[in-house]
Amino acid sequence: MSEERENELTHVDDSGEAQMVDVGDKPDSDRRAVAEGEIHLQPSTVEAIRANDVEKGDVLATARIGAIQAVKHTWETIPMCHQIPVSNVDVEFEVESDRVALTVGVETTGKTGCEMEALEGVTTGLNVVWDMVKAAEKDAEGQYPDTRIENVRVVQKRKERL
Repeated sequence: MSEERENELTHVDDSGEAQMVDVGDKPDSDRRAVAEGEIHLQPSTVEAIRANDVEKGDVLATARIGAIQAVKHTWETIPMCHQIPVSNVDVEFEVESDRVALTVGVETTGKTGCEMEALEGVTTGLNVVWDMVKAAEKDAEGQYPDTRIENVRVVQKRKERL
């Protein structure tokens, strides 16, 4: 692929209108993408997650389901994103003293990659964590001064032609 082609915006036509990329002529490839991110929480909230002592239930189990569901429905929430046959989703949490880190790996065999699915899994999984612990994270004014989601990024992308 030429450098000129690599730098072209593929989701717009010649007149600048949004369009879905035609991947019909591309060969199938085995693909994997891994994304990660983290949510910063109060240490007491992290301890409650570890002890499975959160009023709404098992935070990590619920966030795992949310992440997987988000991966499977990415095409419905991101405009122009292709619906892909997801063959596997790996969801891993690392609970630290002041944060929960989440890594989501997605695998598919097809004509387009799965980076958006991995990112969607991470962001939704972390949003589920926030939703489940928000009562513990609020301050006296109902704000979230210490809670934040950050460092969301794709850390791996693999494509192997069949």
